[in-house]
Amino acid sequence: MVYLTRIEHFNAAHKLYNPNWDKEKNEIVFGKCANENWHGHNYELYVTIKGELNEDTGFLFDVKILSLLIKQFILDKLDHKNLNVDVEFLKGQMCSTENLAKAIWKQLQPRLPQQVELHCIKLYETPRIYVEYFGD
Repeated sequence: MVYLTRIEHFNAAHKLYNPNWDKEKNEIVFGKCANENWHGHNYELYVTIKGELNEDTGFLFDVKILSLLIKQFILDKLDHKNLNVDVEFLKGQMCSTENLAKAIWKQLQPRLPQQVELHCIKLYETPRIYVEYFGD
């Protein structure tokens, strides 16, 4: 089994706010992340796939195609967007990094060919905070 990781970058704004709570409780639980004027992150996205090598090419999967899939189905929908407002596949969800990683998985996994599996989505919100998601 071989693992291959493609690293991408995007910028996005969001806020953490539970509409079932009042402003005070949201501020207690989410702190500055509940800012009414939003806040942003410079996200680093690591997409890791796994599988067996193609004997003809020596590749697990063509990284140019992987990059195009990530761009089309993830980056074009997230980069320079407001995650709470602009991203259809996040509607109705708390826009935490954890939920974002799961949503990225759900967008990308069905678009990969059968010869490879999505192994992990690693999403850095800051250089010191990241989430890893390995599917359900």
